[in-house]
Amino acid sequence: MNHHRLLIILLSLSAMALSRHTATAVKKIQSPDKTIEVTIDKNNMDIHYGNERNLFTVSASGATIDNRPASVDKWIVSSSSLPQNIKYEMTGGKRLKCSNTYNEYRLVADEKDNGTLSMVLRLYNDGVAFRYETEGDGNICGETTQYKIPLSCKRWMQQYDQSYERFFPEETGDAQQDAHWGFPALFELGKDSWALLTEAGIEKCHSASSLTAAETPSAYNISWGSPARCGHTPWRVIILGSLNDITESTLVTDVSPESRIADTSWIKPGAASWIYWAYNRGSKDYRLVTQYIDMAETLKLPYVLIDWEWDIMGNGGDINDALKYAAERNVKTLLWYNSSTAWTTNGAGGPLFRLNKLEDREREFAMLQDMGVAGVKIDFFAGDTQQTMEYCIELLECAARHNLLVNFHGATIPRGWQRTYPNLVSVEGVYGAEWYNNAPVLTDRAAAHNATLPFTRNVIGPMDYTPCTFSDSQHPHITTHGHELALTVLFESTVQHLADKPESYLAQPKEVQEFLTGLPTVWDDTRLLAGYPVNML
Repeated sequence: MNHHRLLIILLSLSAMALSRHTATAVKKIQSPDKTIEVTIDKNNMDIHYGNERNLFTVSASGATIDNRPASVDKWIVSSSSLPQNIKYEMTGGKRLKCSNTYNEYRLVADEKDNGTLSMVLRLYNDGVAFRYETEGDGNICGETTQYKIPLSCKRWMQQYDQSYERFFPEETGDAQQDAHWGFPALFELGKDSWALLTEAGIEKCHSASSLTAAETPSAYNISWGSPARCGHTPWRVIILGSLNDITESTLVTDVSPESRIADTSWIKPGAASWIYWAYNRGSKDYRLVTQYIDMAETLKLPYVLIDWEWDIMGNGGDINDALKYAAERNVKTLLWYNSSTAWTTNGAGGPLFRLNKLEDREREFAMLQDMGVAGVKIDFFAGDTQQTMEYCIELLECAARHNLLVNFHGATIPRGWQRTYPNLVSVEGVYGAEWYNNAPVLTDRAAAHNATLPFTRNVIGPMDYTPCTFSDSQHPHITTHGHELALTVLFESTVQHLADKPESYLAQPKEVQEFLTGLPTVWDDTRLLAGYPVNML
């Protein structure tokens, strides 16, 4: 062995040793393109972007492991990896072929924690993601993560509601002590520097989380929806960069587990006619349902969504007659179900209690598959608890076994399930057009609200806003027809549900009808041309 080769080997071994054992001196770590930098100072991570220094701070001071507090005084970088380049394909969403590159670091807690807690920290070119992990058989039962945002920053945040059906007004930096916000949360940090906070990678053992006010003004704590126990937390996601970077990012699916459905050829994007909006409850009327099937046939929409109370359908036919009528016209059917976890009494719509037990939903979904039903819309979930997350995932898994698409309503926001379970084609979790039925508030606020959603809720995954209403329902709308038509493209949903009544669409000019016939619901790519979130106050 010559001296030159020996020197290279010795240097390589020294570098490995530094990376694994003596890298405590490493304080600054970077994204692959070096635009994002994280400075680790004790248990704080200062976030930098471009020429903006120290935009905000993430305090990660500990967790609860098996009901035992595990505080962290200092994080130590124990190892790092070469840049990882990941490519994958989606069946829906803002981009069909996705790619991302990241640097991954493992941080270990100081000796005070006895070495049982670690953090996996990834720096992408468009953001930062991290999660806590435990060594061995320990389970994390809570965490003390806090985002410290400067008071001077503008922010667009939604007051927490378990259905995520609120507005995103521009907020001041003064945090109320009892305030509670849902994800995502958008912050303007500086000149062309933005951050959007959310989470991803929810598994059966996890609770979803949200943001609550901390004692320090403009600081936000991660708050779990319910107690949970798991060997790792979900990913805490910070999409970072320009407003273009925010709206175009796929970071939520980038950090989520890859697809668990081997054959996705049966998952077909498209538009659907939807009966509920114009009549509040109309799926029990067979003759009315057939009008929406006829509309789908005329406009060549692949789907019709038959909403609640189809189990008591009458006036000339029942659900079997409706399914037959649709099949004869080459229109695929989607059927509504009550999750039977949140609203089951006092007028709750049916069908009820058909999906809660494994054997019941297997039987129900097998029946739907045999009947040629293409998918289900499942409504009224019980918040962000661990039990609800487990139930939602089990529904997705069971539906996939029977080639059924899934649309969650009255449910939590997307947190990456659209990659792991691509049969999840849409999720409500948005203050959508349905609210024209419920209250007069949306009439005057819709235009501003719709101009804010592309930078907030729409960033993180499909949303079933049920757009494009030219006529009025219970409460009028004052947006233009052009505005309404644009929403079908602006808002992401693998199956886009058109909410207006048949006669309204069929009265539109030929060009509009042809546009709806050819409406794309998935995209090769997405680009922000221009825009800025509106101040709704």
